[in-house]
Amino acid sequence: METSDTLPKEAKHTAKDSVFTDLFGKPKYLLQLYQAIHPEDRETTAEDISNVTIKNIFLDQPYNDVGFQVGERLIILAECQSSWTKNIIVRSLMYLSQTYQEYIESTEQDVYGSRKIVLPEPELYVIFIGQRKKKPEYLCLSEEFFGGKECAVEIKVKIIYNGEKGDIINQYVRFTRIYNEQVRKFGRTRQAVLETIRICIGQDVLKEYLEDRGKEVVDIKTMLFDDEYIYRTHIKSERRQAAEKAAKKAAERATKEANKKSARRLYERGTSIEEIAEILEISADQIQQWVDLITV
Repeated sequence: METSDTLPKEAKHTAKDSVFTDLFGKPKYLLQLYQAIHPEDRETTAEDISNVTIKNIFLDQPYNDVGFQVGERLIILAECQSSWTKNIIVRSLMYLSQTYQEYIESTEQDVYGSRKIVLPEPELYVIFIGQRKKKPEYLCLSEEFFGGKECAVEIKVKIIYNGEKGDIINQYVRFTRIYNEQVRKFGRTRQAVLETIRICIGQDVLKEYLEDRGKEVVDIKTMLFDDEYIYRTHIKSERRQAAEKAAKKAAERATKEANKKSARRLYERGTSIEEIAEILEISADQIQQWVDLITV
């Protein structure tokens, strides 16, 4: 039986963002993220960064994707958790497309006009926090989906595994691994969250962030568990839609067969093609095709 110390039976639909988007949604940590990706740039400040994180394409809330603009750069960063998937390339492409659409609208540029619009240069990254023997530096759309053939659209995503020692990416990866270890020990409980916070603060892993958020353990717990809730909900929705689609196709096939038999019976009784079409509310061409099958 679930108690107040375990994952709630039903997460709130207005639950907090994941720790990933909550952390990098804060200007000072977003700056640290940018500096981890571009250590050569020490002049950019938090005020120079525009957070352009958008609503998730499939679900109505931010979900492990962060987008931000620094000057002429548009940086999109996604989190890929323990399961390795090359679909992250497509996810990045869709995110980029939606971000560009919102950028064009916000800058009031006319994509249908003759004047060339101005776009920030994209950089696509994925933080992979799982364990993996092979660690490619990049994933490319053409190579992974089209056998390396040239195609109309190319997407190149840089994979970040651990970051550099002590930087914000490295701290986040360490945080997730400490949390996963505590879940293995204590299950998805309040104790696992408290132990994660205690250990991370002791090891100077996201210390400032967790000391601030640690006062709101319930919120952190919701953020940590919300990803799983979203995933379960999305899978259930896909299964339901697949079942509904299959049932609809089966019903359509049954209706078509019934109409076909009715058309043939009516035709054999001397009813004209036009009359049958009117009775069954089906085009005369379709009725003619069915009738032709029995007159060949």
